[in-house]
Amino acid sequence: MRVEQFDFELPQELIALRPAEPRDNARLLVVHADGTLEHSQVRDLPLYLNAGDALVLNDTKVIHARLRGVRTGRGTATPKIEVTLHKRIGADRYLAFAKPARKLEAGDNLLLGSLAARVESRNEGEVALRFEIAGPALDAAIASEGEVPLPPYIAGKRNADARDESDYQTVYARDPGSVAAPTAGLHFTPELLAALAAKGVARETVTLHVGAGTFLPMSADDTADHKMHSEWAALSADAAARLRAARRIVAVGTTSLRTLESAARGGRLDAFEGETDIFITPGHRFRTAEVLLTNFHLPRSTLFMLVCAFSGTQTMKRAYAAAIEERYRFYSYGDACLLFRQP
Repeated sequence: MRVEQFDFELPQELIALRPAEPRDNARLLVVHADGTLEHSQVRDLPLYLNAGDALVLNDTKVIHARLRGVRTGRGTATPKIEVTLHKRIGADRYLAFAKPARKLEAGDNLLLGSLAARVESRNEGEVALRFEIAGPALDAAIASEGEVPLPPYIAGKRNADARDESDYQTVYARDPGSVAAPTAGLHFTPELLAALAAKGVARETVTLHVGAGTFLPMSADDTADHKMHSEWAALSADAAARLRAARRIVAVGTTSLRTLESAARGGRLDAFEGETDIFITPGHRFRTAEVLLTNFHLPRSTLFMLVCAFSGTQTMKRAYAAAIEERYRFYSYGDACLLFRQP
C-alpha cells in the first residue's frame, strides 16, 4: 500500500500541548461498527462498555530518557550532545537517538550530566551507548539526570516541566522502561477506573515498553518497505486465560492491541514475552480486541494505519475529518476516539 493513502491535513493549532483537566474530561469520538459517529467524553466510557468486558491496559512506566551533555576526549572541542534512550540492550547498554549524530563516532566518550558513556557504534542517527555504571545504579542515575522525553511535536514548542512528570504518566504505570507514554491510558483517573469496575468491566494488564521509534516518520513510500523498530512486550498466561473467557476485549491504546495481536499470532491468545515488531495495516485479521480506545495519530504514521485496519480506512478518514471540523485536540495530550471493530 502507498503511504500517501494515509495522509491528511491537520491544522497545527489542534496539536495539544497540555492534557485536559481532569484527565477524563477529554472529548471522545465514538466510531461505531457501522461507521456512525457519536460525540462524547472519556468520563462516559462506562456507558459504552458492559459487564463481562475486559479492559486491557499497558502498565509500562516512562523513564527520564532524554539526556544532555557533551562529547569529551577528542581534541579541544566539546560539542553539546542530546541523546534519547529508546531501547535497553544490556545492564549497562542502550540504543539511543543522538543529536547531532554527525558529531559522534565509535569510541567517543560522552558526559551526560554526571553519567559517563562510550559510543560503541553509530548507524546514521542511532548510537549504541555503554555506560560506566549498570543495573539499578544506572536506572537511578537516569532518573536523576534525565528529563521527560516529550514527543517532538510538543518538545519543539515548549520544554518539559514539572507538570509533565505526572501528566506524561498513566495513573497505573508500574514497570519502568518506556521512552514514550501509552497515551490512550493518560485519560484514566482513579474515579473512571472505579466506575468501570462498578459496571462489571474487568481489568487486565500487558506490558509493552514503547520506544522512540514510534515518533519516527515513515521514510518508505510503500508500507511493504517499512521496517518497524522492535519493542519488548509481555502478557502473562493467567491474564491470557482470563481474556479468552471475557465477553469482549477492550484494548486501551495501540500498544496494548499490538501486544495482544503479537500474543495471538499462533491463532490463540496465549502467554507472550519477547520482542515484537508487528506492523498492522489494512487487511490484518484481528484475533483479539473488538474495541479500541486510542488517541488521534499523526498522518502517514504506522498508528494511523493500525486504526484504519481496525475500523476501515474510509471510516477513519471520515472520522478524522469530523474531529478536525469539530476542533478535537490531537496527539499525545489530545482527545480520544473509541473504535468498535468492523465485523
